[in-house]
Amino acid sequence: MQKILLYYKFTSLSDPRAVMLWQKTLCDGLNLRGRILVSHQGLNGTVGGDIDDLKAYVKATKQFPAFKDIVFKWSDGAREDFPRMSVKVRRELVGFQNSENEFEVDENGVVGGGQHLKPNQIHELVEKYGDDVVFFDGRNAHEAKIGKFKNAVVPNTNTSRDFIAELESDKYDDIKDKKVITYCTGGIRCEVISAMMKKRGFKDVYQIDGGIVKYGDAYADDGLWEGHLRVFDDRMTIAFSDKAKTIGECTHCGGKTSNFENCAFANCNDLVLICENCKMNPDLLFHTEACRERAAVAA
Repeated sequence: MQKILLYYKFTSLSDPRAVMLWQKTLCDGLNLRGRILVSHQGLNGTVGGDIDDLKAYVKATKQFPAFKDIVFKWSDGAREDFPRMSVKVRRELVGFQNSENEFEVDENGVVGGGQHLKPNQIHELVEKYGDDVVFFDGRNAHEAKIGKFKNAVVPNTNTSRDFIAELESDKYDDIKDKKVITYCTGGIRCEVISAMMKKRGFKDVYQIDGGIVKYGDAYADDGLWEGHLRVFDDRMTIAFSDKAKTIGECTHCGGKTSNFENCAFANCNDLVLICENCKMNPDLLFHTEACRERAAVAA
């Protein structure tokens, strides 16, 4: 039986390259596939493989003192959901532009981030304060098209680099005095975003401990989440139960769908939200008309 592990740890690392080489050797020896990023800010990974091999990976990784308290999240999936095992050193653990100047990391994690809330604590906060609680999506905007927390604020972001400009605009001045819960897939982006928000005048900022994945483990589709979750491997999307709503709309016909496809123009990195019927038409598998025209010229 196979599974997928998701995890991260913000902590100060003096020699990221040494950690990268160790992690690559460890994963290759256990026949795992996935993606791991290492930086002086810590470790961030998603790996798939046999359960026994994943357990061995968890045990070995936690033996490194800086990673002893990493929280590993289990998800349905397999080794084959990843093309290879990639372990790389990066300047930033999360790809925000110049985020090194936005927050500090020590042995305990991000300094000055939002308060972590367990899934049940989120419900308690909403029950107590009602409309004074605002969910703030910390992912890229396309991800929210197929799944989000009910009534969440969804920033206009195509990449992580767009967040600073969004937060520095006046779009969110009306919620800066409210209780803001920021969320993302596994929790890592929210560590950074919550610190960015507090730095820009948001008074009372929280984040979901373990992200949407942990919330889905606790409540599936019987809570405040609705829709499907975008994931970054060959699965593309997952549902927490067979009761998951389909809130996405086909780019072409407007029909209900949660199906993302890569743009048919190879040089385009964007996705197309498209239903199964429209997907049958090759001319519709393009992010924009310009992509279709460029593909025709390239052919």
